[in-house]
Order: sequence, then C-alpha cells, then structure tokens
Amino acid sequence: MRFLHTPYLILISLLVLSSCTYKQSQILFEKKRSSIPDSVLAKRNQANISDYRIQPQDILQIRNLQNSKAIIDLYPNVTSGGTTGTQIETFQVETDGTVALTGLGHVKVEGLTRLEAQNKIEQLYKGPLVSPIIEVKINNLKVTVLGEVKTPGNYTLTKDRTTIIDILGAAGGLTEKANERTVKIYRGKNGPTPTEIPIDLSNQKVINDPRAVLQNDDVVYVAQNDRTVRSDALQNFTTIIQPVLIVISALILVLSIAKK
Repeated sequence: MRFLHTPYLILISLLVLSSCTYKQSQILFEKKRSSIPDSVLAKRNQANISDYRIQPQDILQIRNLQNSKAIIDLYPNVTSGGTTGTQIETFQVETDGTVALTGLGHVKVEGLTRLEAQNKIEQLYKGPLVSPIIEVKINNLKVTVLGEVKTPGNYTLTKDRTTIIDILGAAGGLTEKANERTVKIYRGKNGPTPTEIPIDLSNQKVINDPRAVLQNDDVVYVAQNDRTVRSDALQNFTTIIQPVLIVISALILVLSIAKK
C-alpha cells in the first residue's frame, strides 16, 4: 500500500512549492560594459519636449514674470480665453491653432515649439506692457508608466528634458518583482508603427542615453523578472492541479477503505 501515499506526497510537495516566495534585490547602474554602441550614445539629435510642436487642444500656462497680475487681469473689461486658479493661469489652444490673450486677441501658436511661442507672445506684449518677460509651459504633455512600478499611472512632463529615471522615480521606483534589465519605451502610439526602445537600467550609461529622454505620449513598461514569471506559472499550475489531486486522493482513500 506504499504507492497509495504517492499522491499525498505530490500534493504536499506542490503546496510547499506554491507557498515559496522570492525577493530579488534590484541591481541598478552597476553594469559597466554597455551593449549600446557608442555611436548611438553620441547621437544627440533625438527629439525631446523642447522640440514638441503645439497642437490644437493643448493647454498652455502663460504668465508675465515681470508682473504679479495674471495675463487676463492686465486689461480690465477685456475678454480673454484664459482660466485662472489659485496658482496658475491656463489657455487652451483652439481648433484654429490660436489662443485668446488679453490685449492681443487671437494669437497663432499651432506648430510652434514652447520657446518659439514664448518669444512670439513676449514680442507682441512689448507694445502694451513694460519690459514683459513671458513664460510659456505646456501642461498636458504626459507619459504612461505600466508594469512593475510601485505607482503606475500617467505622469506629466513638467520640463523639457525628462528622462526615464525621473519618471520611474516619480512612480515610486521598481517593485521587487521587476526586471531592471527589461524596461521598454513604446513611442509613437498614434502612428502606424510604434517604436520599441529597450532600456537596461543595470547599465550606468543609460543615464546619458539620449533614447531615455521621454517624449509626449510615451509608454514606459517594466517587465517582471524571470523568477517571478516562473513562480507565477507554478502557482497557476498548482491552482489547476490541486483539485485534481484532491479528487484522486479521495478516490484512492475510498478504494483502500473498501478493500479492507
């Protein structure tokens, strides 16, 4: 009757294996040798947020650094397209590519970079205002972070050069299940063929890799490490096999009792 104990041994072994957990230490920036060709690293003409061209429906934050008043308050009784809050004043780019600014009317900004729009608006305000210093920001540019990070979600690009390191830091860093060598940036999601950019965070050269500078609508995905994938596969297998083993064990037990 020794063979009757075999299913129980199998069942116990699977239960033990399925209950095992593993915690992996992240190894960031320690790999000295780069798999990225130096010619690629030397290339600095990749587009970033400073190259972004303003489009209709974009939200612009516009203010005069020389005056504490909001743009829409500079001219009483003049209608503006802006909206004010406690800290910022924003203007939505209309479908015709213009923003309605107090004292200027509709100003065409579609197709301009942030700096070009800033310089254009500043020049236009030099007539009605004294030595204006205009600041323009684009408030709706974002990236999406998914996978093994502590706080997945959408993150606003608040500066011209935001790297994947900045965004992962804002997302709380990697989880213990993450594979720091398998991070991907998916770029051009609105185009016909999105580009997949592999990033190896264990390689310290990623800090200066121009591909790691994020663009609007990029999707950052952090994959699971191999140990977690295997563990999940084993757990899925034991979830399926456990009821079968229980039934087999019960049948063997019934048969052994019946033979007695």
